[in-house]
Amino acid sequence: MTDSYDWVPEGVDVTVPDASRVYDYALGGLHNFEVDREFWNRTETAFPGAGLVARANRAFLGRAVRWLSARGVRQFLDIGSGIPTLGNVHEVAQEASPDARVVYVDIDPIAVEQSRSLLAGNSYARVIQGDLRDPESILTHPEVLELLDFSRPVAVLTVAVLHFVPDSAGPRAIVERLGKALAPGGYLVLSHIGPDDSPAGRAAQETVRRLYEGTPTPLVIRDPDEIAEIVGDAFEIVEPGVVAATDWHPDPDEADDPPQPTALVAVARKR
Repeated sequence: MTDSYDWVPEGVDVTVPDASRVYDYALGGLHNFEVDREFWNRTETAFPGAGLVARANRAFLGRAVRWLSARGVRQFLDIGSGIPTLGNVHEVAQEASPDARVVYVDIDPIAVEQSRSLLAGNSYARVIQGDLRDPESILTHPEVLELLDFSRPVAVLTVAVLHFVPDSAGPRAIVERLGKALAPGGYLVLSHIGPDDSPAGRAAQETVRRLYEGTPTPLVIRDPDEIAEIVGDAFEIVEPGVVAATDWHPDPDEADDPPQPTALVAVARKR
């Protein structure tokens, strides 16, 4: 594949892999560069199950949005949304309820620009550039406040993003701030890379972790107790708790999907 950069926003460094573009490639997307594809190929070489983890994570996102929609949630704030691909949050949410409102947030300007193109003409979906590590700037952004009514239930989605927030950045404090902004009936949806208990798996994950050390988003692997600690007191984790993505309310047609114990997920309700 020959890369063309005429669609890339000014100032984007296309020589460094970006987590959202790498994830886009892992899911079969087209908005990525050779550096991202090479990085993902190295990841899969070190951890051959990485593709299954990515797909399990994406399938969980769709199920979680449908689950929330069935409980009356009509507003979604998707932080770390990445580059548009099949099964976007607004597609799933608006299929359940045409007036569902979605704001996408991503740190990567390419993800933002591609989302704007995708959402043209959809008055109930927006995208802004923002950083989960600065939740205040997201929660007070004019476009967020224009579309979402925080006096009513909002679901905040942090899918495949908290494992890029180191302990030094205070992930629990970030989640707590998000929780304070939500009305009763709001939710937090998260997914996170968890540890592999096998010796070979631990070695593979250590190799992948070292790969990410050379990127702007180093990878932090956390176990279920550590993830629950990040969720903190602002939210109550609903059943079945912090579990593998493949174990969270699987659809009947997903029953035969191979388990992915390193793809940990949870949904939590505002207390």
